[in-house]
Amino acid sequence: MSLGKRESESQREFWLETDRLATGPGHVFYDKLNRLLREHGFDLFVEQLCQPHYKSGGRPSIPPGVYFRMLMIGYLEGIDSQRGIAWRCEDSLALRRFLGISLSEETPDHSSLTRIRDRLPLSVHEEVFQYILFVIEEQGLLKARTVGVDSTYLEANAAMKSIIRKDTGEDWKEYLKRLMKEEGLLGEGDDDPTDEELRRFDQQRAKRGKKKVSNAEWASRTDPSSKIVKMKDGRTHLGYKAEHVIDLESEVILSATVYTGTEGDSQTLLASVLTAQTHLEQSGSSLKIEEVVADKGYHTNEQLAGAEEMDLRTYIPKPKSRYRRRWKDKPVEQHRAVANNRRRMTRAKGKSLQRARSEKVERSFAHVCRTGGSRRTWLRGLAKINKRYLMVAATRNLGILMLKLFGMGKPRTLHTARGRISAIIPVYSSLKIALWSHHRRHFPLPATCMAF
Repeated sequence: MSLGKRESESQREFWLETDRLATGPGHVFYDKLNRLLREHGFDLFVEQLCQPHYKSGGRPSIPPGVYFRMLMIGYLEGIDSQRGIAWRCEDSLALRRFLGISLSEETPDHSSLTRIRDRLPLSVHEEVFQYILFVIEEQGLLKARTVGVDSTYLEANAAMKSIIRKDTGEDWKEYLKRLMKEEGLLGEGDDDPTDEELRRFDQQRAKRGKKKVSNAEWASRTDPSSKIVKMKDGRTHLGYKAEHVIDLESEVILSATVYTGTEGDSQTLLASVLTAQTHLEQSGSSLKIEEVVADKGYHTNEQLAGAEEMDLRTYIPKPKSRYRRRWKDKPVEQHRAVANNRRRMTRAKGKSLQRARSEKVERSFAHVCRTGGSRRTWLRGLAKINKRYLMVAATRNLGILMLKLFGMGKPRTLHTARGRISAIIPVYSSLKIALWSHHRRHFPLPATCMAF
């Protein structure tokens, strides 16, 4: 056999039959997911749902089923940007098969995803999320009696360098120049200090404890809805707050809402639980949330009293304080709600629910934000971010359903029993050979046995 050489330039065929085009074998995960969506009429549902937002005539648009599948791919492949999703769909034969796009057709561009997202309101994305909850309940996976609530910060698509003062409209450099003039560090003719001088002056203010940036005085020029927050790794950045309401028995996300970064946990607890209950009702479920488990950041008199009015039993630990609580000027309902919550937390059930919450809610953040590509958003504005984040949470719910039905929750994870066994066998064989070699080296067999 002679050596084949790659031609630098080749003349392509002018006509090519479609049956001669290369088709990949597909991916078993995406094929099963497509079959699951087809069995429940997903494409017909989203087409009827999106029909009022399109005109009756003109060139046909990208099918809504393709748009929502591309958002699913972003979570399943861990891609955070729309450009990355569009490139991955164009490059992969398996994803083309999942989208239903042949090689003779072009995959949607990233700008097409932007136009479709701007065309479809947030209510459409919420109905798709509720439809997936309906599919999950049909499989008997949803319980929704006890829910866990927690929040995390998302990094906004805006830099701290873009912040401006709300009163004067100055950016950070102009603000530092004005401070240097007020302190007499600039001469009359020296109105333009270098970047190094500004940086040194900024560091000196930080050492003296005078460098303070608050949301009351500063705002982002590029993304006004983002707020200055402290991320989990300790960095100060512009960001948002994402809050999950999780079914503690099935780990299904019942609500995933993005708030501004300045809204505290004690302000959004009841709103998130009410949103989760609304999603259950709109999906046709008769389940009702009865118990709410959260961490000590959600403990306030108003939230506990409001939960009792909604017939919800709370399991929220009391934050430590060196001062005694005073109830003279507080309503009786708040005192009773706090006392009932404190009594429930002293029981073994309350401690067990807290352990389950810390495990399962944090796992949902790891799936959605870390491996799902949603820790940093490339969109701006609460409405746009909520649309994308809600679809990521819905895809995570589909992954839980796929894990139950087929033993695989993501296309690149090792969940099937066959995959675990195939991964264990080589390790076991290597360990067995190593132990046998060690035994032969230190405990040689008799000569008679070697001859035999």
